[in-house]
Amino acid sequence: MALNLVVKIHPVVLFQIVDAYERRNADSHRVIGTLLGTSDKGVVEVTNCFCVPHKEHADQVEAELNYAMDVYELNRRVNASENIVGWWATGNEVTNHSSVIHEYYSRECREPVHVTLDTSLAGARMGLRAYVCVALGVPRGKQGCMFTPIDVGLTYYEPEIVGLQLCDKTAGAGGRARAVAPPGDLAQVAEAAARLGTQLEHVLGYVEDVLAERAAPNNAVGRELLQLVSALPDLASASLADALAGQVKDLLMVVTLAQLIKTQLQLNEKLTLLTSQ
Repeated sequence: MALNLVVKIHPVVLFQIVDAYERRNADSHRVIGTLLGTSDKGVVEVTNCFCVPHKEHADQVEAELNYAMDVYELNRRVNASENIVGWWATGNEVTNHSSVIHEYYSRECREPVHVTLDTSLAGARMGLRAYVCVALGVPRGKQGCMFTPIDVGLTYYEPEIVGLQLCDKTAGAGGRARAVAPPGDLAQVAEAAARLGTQLEHVLGYVEDVLAERAAPNNAVGRELLQLVSALPDLASASLADALAGQVKDLLMVVTLAQLIKTQLQLNEKLTLLTSQ
């Protein structure tokens, strides 16, 4: 059953792991922590995490488990839907102490997952892996366990996409700190429309190449395009343009009203301050 698990990790979890690694003590080579999220129908969705202070020696590992439970209880007060689903560690491999740490999390949740994030950038990339621990041994004999890889991928909410796109704009600064301010609502709409236009041009070019037999057809792509076309309303171009124009006018009205309300609140705050003086 555990081998059929699929792990879906939100980007904020990766940011938290990297931040914990950057803030580690000078004598720490590896950082570990607890994964929080939900597990349903073979899919483990990791939405949050926190770091657990620990020390690793040659023959033992010391972890502040009381601290971990206190942080978990505080998190439960904020988000009761997030439960312990496993633990994470920096590095690109499973160490000798991993089985000891995994045994603790096996008591905290059913079928915990172990996620590793290679913060050393081996191979010029940050490798992400997930494991489950499978019991090994013979009846009435010595028991052991083996970490077996399982499928892992990224998932995200719609607001997280905006954050990732904003972070992507800070790339290519040549090692210099680069501040990027979030664009306004209309700027985001214009940027999204430009990206959509570029994607439509690529799709149109691909379809024309397939029809002219300049490119081999892909059945999976064809089914996706058919599903996309079927989802569109059967309207004339003029009617569709009028509907889009109406939605744009509604959006502009909402933005204008929001700005007026914001201005009114600021004026009211200043008038109240002057009156009190």
